Amino acid sequence: MIDDSDMLEKLIEGLGISWNNPEHLVLALTHSSYAHENKNLNLSHNQRLEFLGDAVLELAVSDYLFKNYPSFPEGALTKIRAGIVCEPSLFIIAREMKLGEYILMGKGEERCGGRKRPSILADAMEALIGAIYVDQGMEKAFDFIMERLKPVIDEVLKNGGLNKDYKTQLQELVQRKSENPLFYEIIEEYGPDHSKTFVAAVNCQGKTWGSGSGRTKKEAEQAAARDALEKMEAQPDCEKDE
Repeated sequence: MIDDSDMLEKLIEGLGISWNNPEHLVLALTHSSYAHENKNLNLSHNQRLEFLGDAVLELAVSDYLFKNYPSFPEGALTKIRAGIVCEPSLFIIAREMKLGEYILMGKGEERCGGRKRPSILADAMEALIGAIYVDQGMEKAFDFIMERLKPVIDEVLKNGGLNKDYKTQLQELVQRKSENPLFYEIIEEYGPDHSKTFVAAVNCQGKTWGSGSGRTKKEAEQAAARDALEKMEAQPDCEKDE
């Protein structure tokens, strides 16, 4: 994790950024669970940078689309931007960067698989963008965003403005084989109010096809859809009517 100086240097080298203040980078990758578990240290966490990074990201993508697709109407631009500036896109990029390895995270969150959790990685990406903006300015932040997101932008444009998530992929696969609808339900929730974990199941024809957990209901449903897709991949006939 990033409190190790060697790990910090490795990340800085990988980012290719000469930080004016590396503490901006450390803050971007300090998860709230770490700050809560170390209250005696009076630490800040990355949620404010996440807020800022989200705005910078949206502006950068809007600027790129506006300049490069002058024939697209406002509605099309909005749809394409939504497919780019979303959790699945940011998760993919963060995973490719192995960002989860560097996050300062509470022990409880880490035990629950936090380093691979899509929402945490996506939030860390936004916080990182916010940190680059604060430390390096708008131009460097835009350069970083376009360097990392260009493949995602191309993919979204190819798909007509959609960045397919697990639920969408599962729905499309099922529709090719059956007219039976999918149902998602939260089957369990546990933990304190400020840090709940939800367990979701995806059902069809009265059978559970997959289940998964997450810190939000939406995240749990995505995990359930992913579980169902993985089972289908292992047993290709499982999505067919019986």
